[in-house]
Amino acid sequence: MTMVSCNNQNSNNMNTTDNSEHYTFQLSDKVTRQKVTFQNRYGITLTGDLYIPVNRGNAPLPALAISGPFGAVKEQSSGLYANAMAERGFVTLSFDPSFTGESGGEPRHVASPDINSEDFSAAIDVLGLQQIVDRNKIGIIGICGFGGMGLNATAVDKRIKAVVTTSMYDMSRVNAKGYFDAMTLEQRTQMLEQMSQQRWADAEKGTPVLAPQGLPEKLEGGEPQFVVDYFNYYRTPRGFHQNSINSNGSWTITTPISFSNMPLLSYIQEISPRPILIIAGENAHSRYFSEDAYKAASEPKELMIIPNAAHVDLYDGVNVIPWDKIVSFFNDNL
Repeated sequence: MTMVSCNNQNSNNMNTTDNSEHYTFQLSDKVTRQKVTFQNRYGITLTGDLYIPVNRGNAPLPALAISGPFGAVKEQSSGLYANAMAERGFVTLSFDPSFTGESGGEPRHVASPDINSEDFSAAIDVLGLQQIVDRNKIGIIGICGFGGMGLNATAVDKRIKAVVTTSMYDMSRVNAKGYFDAMTLEQRTQMLEQMSQQRWADAEKGTPVLAPQGLPEKLEGGEPQFVVDYFNYYRTPRGFHQNSINSNGSWTITTPISFSNMPLLSYIQEISPRPILIIAGENAHSRYFSEDAYKAASEPKELMIIPNAAHVDLYDGVNVIPWDKIVSFFNDNL
């Protein structure tokens, strides 16, 4: 495994949205940020940002690996979380998953329940090699679709001592069964038939075809509220980033194939006796994923529902995200 770091950043590069160094949040003057690269078990080079408290003392610190939402990049929500938790005394690493953002992997705009879970473990590798980190005190924060990936990684990687998810999506479930498990067998069969045929088209072309634009260029009216919420984050200056698939692109048409028959949370009970904190908004369309994951997990576990909050509110709602609860959870369990 290799790791390379570049210059520390102690001020935010608030440039225009066509600059890859643009961050959607202001870097705290209580932390430094440095870019790191590292390899996962498949040899894919990942790129992340390491956040370190300025006034850290001499003792090794607890650390957190952070990623998500699904289709986002480290300059968006995961970086905001990393910045905030570093302010609160943790060494944090937010990273772009394989095939996205500044991380490697070909083809681009692909996701995998296996490889993206492995990405978390690769981040744990890096954190455990830092002299300022106590490798016995490392946890995970997974946001949106990377909440499910984070739970899967924690189940198999026993170095992870505690895990938090916010606005969690089970990407395997939603791809296999649709929202609220409403997809019929006939619809599932048709979907898989279309993607199977698409493989021949991709093979003939020599590269996978991207799906139509994920989010519209503008709202026309009548869209579901969660689509409006996504648009208001990803497609406006609030959260737009040129490297983000959700802001500026789409997944390959065949990306859902690997999620459709590989349930991510099959072994969630094996996280125990390590603790889980699952956080969801009261009004989130995705709330049922969190509630069902909580039911499936073994103790110790906790489900926290944030009153009046929607799914996207937990991406960047600094006055909505329960920072004190997350900090106390990790302080108690790392």
